[in-house]
Amino acid sequence: MHLDEFLAHVDGGGLIEGGSEHHRFMHEAAQEALRTVDELNTGYRTPEEVRALLTRLTGKQIDDSLALFPPFYSEFGKNLTLGKDVFINIGCRFQDTGGITIGDGSLIGHGSTLTTLNHAVDPDRRADMVPAPIVIGRKVWLGAAVTVVPGVTIGDGAIVGAGAVVTKDVPANAIVAGVPARIIRVTGFDASPR
Repeated sequence: MHLDEFLAHVDGGGLIEGGSEHHRFMHEAAQEALRTVDELNTGYRTPEEVRALLTRLTGKQIDDSLALFPPFYSEFGKNLTLGKDVFINIGCRFQDTGGITIGDGSLIGHGSTLTTLNHAVDPDRRADMVPAPIVIGRKVWLGAAVTVVPGVTIGDGAIVGAGAVVTKDVPANAIVAGVPARIIRVTGFDASPR
């Protein structure tokens, strides 16, 4: 199996059956990602070195405006898309097999977790995984220790309060907080592209 085939399968919401060819491919690809992440997290890295390692991890050119403070964890890497002027703080964990997109100008608070795979409810099929992408819009701010679950879209300009667990889509320019996250109010600003 090739990466393009795997990505087409998961990006289409295809089941990753435990023990299947897709499952084996995912685990093999994870080894490459884990080696790159280990290199990223071992010792000091300049901002340029961090971006070079992220380019290797994602297989996509990372813009010079992106900043990431290690340690950083990703179990796959090749389904992660990072925009311009993105900042990712210390200790974030991205499970990007199902796809994570972070829009331009977004800030990801330290210790945040983004997950894109659900396991089957049936205990006899628990090794099966259902991918669902996370999409974070432009100029979004995730506070510290936010968790975003599979399939969630966070609209442009939204703010997610520290410690929130985001289980539903967040409208553009909304402020959400809590477990599960609920709308507190709107920001009063419009982050739409001009």
